[in-house]
Amino acid sequence: MTGAFRQPVFVVSVAVISVLVLAGAVFPDAFRVASEGALGWMTSTLGWFYLASVFGFVAVLVYLACSRYGGIRLGAPDSVPEFSYYAWISMLLAAGFGIGLVFYGVAEPMSHYLTPPYAMVEGGTTEAARLSIQYSFFNWGVSQWAAFSIVGLIIGFYQFRKQRPGLVSVVLEPMTRGRAGGAHLGGALDVFAVVATVVGVATSLGLGVLQINGGLNAVFGFPEGFTWQVIILGVMFAAYMISAATGLNRGIRILSSINLTLALALMVFVIVFGPTVVILQTIVQGIGDYIQNFLAMSLTAGAYDDTGWASGWTIFYWAWVIAWSPFVGTFVARISRGRTIREYVFGVLVVPPLIACVWMGVFGGAGLHMEMTQGAGLAAAVEQNITVALFRLFELLPLSTILSILGMVLIFIFLITSADSASYIVAQMTDRGSINPPLAKRLTWGALLAAICLTLIATGGLQGLQAGAVLAALPFTFILYAMVWTLFRELAADRRAALEALYRKHDRTPVAATIEEARKLDK
Repeated sequence: MTGAFRQPVFVVSVAVISVLVLAGAVFPDAFRVASEGALGWMTSTLGWFYLASVFGFVAVLVYLACSRYGGIRLGAPDSVPEFSYYAWISMLLAAGFGIGLVFYGVAEPMSHYLTPPYAMVEGGTTEAARLSIQYSFFNWGVSQWAAFSIVGLIIGFYQFRKQRPGLVSVVLEPMTRGRAGGAHLGGALDVFAVVATVVGVATSLGLGVLQINGGLNAVFGFPEGFTWQVIILGVMFAAYMISAATGLNRGIRILSSINLTLALALMVFVIVFGPTVVILQTIVQGIGDYIQNFLAMSLTAGAYDDTGWASGWTIFYWAWVIAWSPFVGTFVARISRGRTIREYVFGVLVVPPLIACVWMGVFGGAGLHMEMTQGAGLAAAVEQNITVALFRLFELLPLSTILSILGMVLIFIFLITSADSASYIVAQMTDRGSINPPLAKRLTWGALLAAICLTLIATGGLQGLQAGAVLAALPFTFILYAMVWTLFRELAADRRAALEALYRKHDRTPVAATIEEARKLDK
């Protein structure tokens, strides 16, 4: 066990993360100004690069699902999925969206309503309301899942099809093998993935703690401050450590299923007791606007009408998901064993984004309608404190206190599953890609996540480190390009090997045959 903690990737990762956290804690203002300045330059100067890259990842995934490679399984040809479809989708949502969807469900449409994308229409109008839903669907739709999906597919193929460790360094071995310092470069890639994951998850946990504190203040009048934030983090820490100790098949799976059921129940309640017809119209119309304008929204780079809106929303999101893709992608790979590439792409690239759009349509649509027809004050609430937007909406519905409590439970469980899955995946990354990393290492990373989060809350370093984490997207985008190139090479080799094996078994099987045709002969 001691040797597991002496592995270079673990030691170097802890050292790098410690330096970053200390910088954010000791010099919070200077660190924030520097990292946010660098992030602002990156998103404004290279926004076109992120837009084109994410659109390209979507295109690659759709091509793979529809191509001759779609029938290849992430595992042996006769393998079956490890988790039920409902549990699989639940865990995808828990790891991929987490608290973000709950946090922005009301707040983002309301923000776009006040400040429309690219200043295309006047704020506070019916046109602004329609556009706000369209872009909320876009920001939380297929594109946001593209980076997660491509990393998950590549790691899953290597981990379960090729029986290799699910590490970035292993995927890129064909490019680093034989080069001077290749082994050190591979280790550096793994350290990079670990650091981006830990810093990103720790800052997200911190933001979640602040939202729960805001909810307790809005509903019960509890003060917002460090004391209550420490209490919330302490309870959360105990919960996700217990979950981590129970393992993937119990803790994360059960909690994720509970959370999806609770989220669906909240959506149904708001649909039934809110402005039902308007919500349903919003969902249908929003999906129509999203599909109709998908290409234009994907590639609008603000060449002649840049208002800075995209840098603060879409481009920031794309950079964030790319920076998070090592974590979420590796977790998605871990729970997707046994599924075909076609089933994987449909499940990961369609179902979670569809649920996200429905969530945005329900909560965003209800909030916009109440703001426009009743003067509900939601817009002012969002401008003043974005963390309480969801709870202000609940105040306008029946059983508001119960809804607010359930909303905080939803956020709490999302945070637990995010921290649990992160500790699991980081332990895997720092244990040579083992799909069953030691419990001690999982608990160690869980404790480090809580310690980092507490340090950042205490010193006000959350925003600076969050911006620093997003900066990791720039180098990792190029790493993703290399991983995609390697995947296509390996898929071609895998198909060629399968056909050659069947060709030797059946002399009449043409080399140009598809895998499906060759399999028919094998029957």
